[in-house]
Amino acid sequence: MKNPIIVKLILVFTFVSQSILAQTSNPDKYKYEFTVAKDGSGDYKYIQDAIDAMRVFPLAPITLYIKNGIYTEKIELSENNTDVTFIGESVDKTIITFNDYSGRGKHIGTFNSHTVKISGNRFKAENITFENSAGTVGQAVALYVDADMAIFKNCKFLGNQDTIYLGGEYSRQLFENCYIEGTTDFIFGPATTVFKDCTIHCKSNSYITAPNTTKGKNYGFVFLDCKITTNDTVTKLYLGRPWRYWGKSVFIRCTLPEQITPEAWHNWGNAENEKTAFFAEYKCNGEGFKPTERVKWSHQLSDKEAKSYTLETIFNSCNPWKF
Repeated sequence: MKNPIIVKLILVFTFVSQSILAQTSNPDKYKYEFTVAKDGSGDYKYIQDAIDAMRVFPLAPITLYIKNGIYTEKIELSENNTDVTFIGESVDKTIITFNDYSGRGKHIGTFNSHTVKISGNRFKAENITFENSAGTVGQAVALYVDADMAIFKNCKFLGNQDTIYLGGEYSRQLFENCYIEGTTDFIFGPATTVFKDCTIHCKSNSYITAPNTTKGKNYGFVFLDCKITTNDTVTKLYLGRPWRYWGKSVFIRCTLPEQITPEAWHNWGNAENEKTAFFAEYKCNGEGFKPTERVKWSHQLSDKEAKSYTLETIFNSCNPWKF
């Protein structure tokens, strides 16, 4: 004779299991397209409200369309919000902006001064301006991205010191046809990141990159066919300096302005960094490309070495993944 308690538990267990299966196996039950519009014509007026309405770990990719407007808000896409795409109506008129900076409040430092924080893997963004409008007040991040397999296309990143933080020791990110501006160390972090066909605009005498690449990684920041531009007031500019011992930055076929100092690279006041950091160039051009005058501990890649700087090779070096 069957135990009635066990029979009852089995029935309850079966019902719950079927309910969970029905929820997780029916992607049509959930919303996968959202529209944000300041004028109220979309699903939401605020980007964060739309994010909060998204299903975490979705069963299909989610797309958020953002209509033209200035969205003054501090937003976060958590690590549970995977496979999300933001598409702006137009890059110059779809603007996400905020003005936090390190020291603004008791609990605000560099890493929570961001306007936008992206942690959900396989994120994509197109036609959007990300801005930190705090001004020249110290560290003020426009974009904090530690998502793996994140792609930004035709976007702008406006700020001063520390404009973009590229987080995640083993994260991989691609910026294509983007505009990035800043003053000091405005591209920094440990991620493996490729900038392809981007414009990098420098607003003061300082340093462009500050990588703290994880020890053992083959690639840090790689700039492919990018153009470096400057304000009229800039007279002395470095391509980078190592934020930590193993920092890596490489510029390939980039156009360098005359304001690039002949030595190009800085050891951040620590000669030991010269033994571990890897800073290199390959077939760059422009008045600022002076390979024979670079610091002795930097590198000019050979043709053979340069062949390994493809998207597939760079990103597969961290984890197998193809864009």
